[in-house]
Amino acid sequence: MNIVLKTFFGLEPALADELKELGFSEVELMNRAVRIKGEWKDVYFLNLHCRCAISVLVELKTFTISQEKDLYNEALKIKWTELFDVRKTFAIRGAVNSSIFKHSQFPFLLVKDAIVDTFRDKTGDRPDINTKTPHIVFDLYVREKEVVLSVNTSGIPLFQRGYRQSTGEAPLNEVVAAALIRMSGWDRKSAFIDPFCGSGTLAIEAALLACNIPSVLERNHFSFKNLKNFDSEYWESLLEKVNKYVKELPAPIYASDSSSEMVLKAKRNASTFSFGRLIQFTNESMEERSYPEAPATLITNPPYGERMAADLEELYGDLGSVFKHKLQGYSCFVISSSDEGFNSIGLKPDKKWKLFNGDIECSFRKYSIYSGSKKQVTVE
Repeated sequence: MNIVLKTFFGLEPALADELKELGFSEVELMNRAVRIKGEWKDVYFLNLHCRCAISVLVELKTFTISQEKDLYNEALKIKWTELFDVRKTFAIRGAVNSSIFKHSQFPFLLVKDAIVDTFRDKTGDRPDINTKTPHIVFDLYVREKEVVLSVNTSGIPLFQRGYRQSTGEAPLNEVVAAALIRMSGWDRKSAFIDPFCGSGTLAIEAALLACNIPSVLERNHFSFKNLKNFDSEYWESLLEKVNKYVKELPAPIYASDSSSEMVLKAKRNASTFSFGRLIQFTNESMEERSYPEAPATLITNPPYGERMAADLEELYGDLGSVFKHKLQGYSCFVISSSDEGFNSIGLKPDKKWKLFNGDIECSFRKYSIYSGSKKQVTVE
């Protein structure tokens, strides 16, 4: 069967790379998603172990339509009563871009009617719709005449890990953080540093990856548990196999912030896991803190957008100065939506990626800080 893993724009290659590492060799890149072949047991495995996906979908039916009623008639062919019980609530979400429909919400009503009518015919009863907290979510994708109907086995997005108790303004999305770490090529052995740690998302995701602990370990809700075919014994067997406790980190992880309040929040979030006390959180500015010797990887999310500081140019200029004078031999990565900020860093990046942190369009840039005789390229 086809399994589609959704993600944010720009993160598709990172997700594909992760899937290959997890053992899925045939990976098809799509727009904001990746498709693989698999079985239901893979669905459980992916929900537990995939860090760069927002949700895991199982395709139920793909077909073409030429008029509105075709969608209803094709949806009727799906054996809905074999998927879930009438006592479970459901919702239909997705994306419609088709000239066949005059109103964008009408396709969702047609699928809803097909589900309800199927249950009435088979059982004499109908399941209720719950748009806010449904037991089961179905995904409808329509592009002109092409239609894909899927079941979202994750339910609420997988970036809701369950460990983040408190955050600051405009925090870095957990899925984005996990993808950035993978995109950086960090070896999970050398030092990892974040000098603008905020609520600690990058440091925590780095520790989870290095320790091979599932990022959703503290999460209890998955929609696949509400399907009729849920295999609770297999799910429990997966949970029993995963790492839960570590006595030491495979790599030193340093996280700091000039805000003592944010450092406290970061420590609180990290304390969810056994490695929480092993991450070296400090209340320091990026200029004040000391840095470990190279090789090391620095990934950071300095203020921008909603978090934009009044002295933005000075802040990013100081960051560039720290890169040049204190981090020789480092691989440094910055995510930001501020072109003004990037220009103030004063260094030419080796690589740029366009991506989104939630709804905010950002650039993720790599700066290799050379040591020795190789000259660093600066931008005036």
